Amino acid sequence: MDERLWPADLMRGALDLCVLRIVGDGPTYGYAIAAALSERGLGTVKGGTLYPLLKRFEGAGWVTVDWRPGDGGPGRKFYVLTAAGRAVLNERADIWNAFAAVVTSFANAQNTSEEALS
Repeated sequence: MDERLWPADLMRGALDLCVLRIVGDGPTYGYAIAAALSERGLGTVKGGTLYPLLKRFEGAGWVTVDWRPGDGGPGRKFYVLTAAGRAVLNERADIWNAFAAVVTSFANAQNTSEEALS
């Protein structure tokens, strides 16, 4: 996969939605979330960014945490999206799609101010 370094301000704006989507796909743990983010093109998201985000989600009631024993290793915290978390995911996905469409219209617009000067 192409390893890109996305601008930090863009990552801050998108990471909540992306992590909620991954957790919404089914119970998962931190390392698997980070791997999924990377595999889907967001690049490496470090634990110092991901785990505080998951803790915030837990505090907001968007995820529940289930401690499960590891297979031959240490146990893992599995994160499960709650009904409240799914509602936030759906709302933020709708908002993001509308916002992305507006930004895309700017990004793809022709520069009409130079044409007017000609």
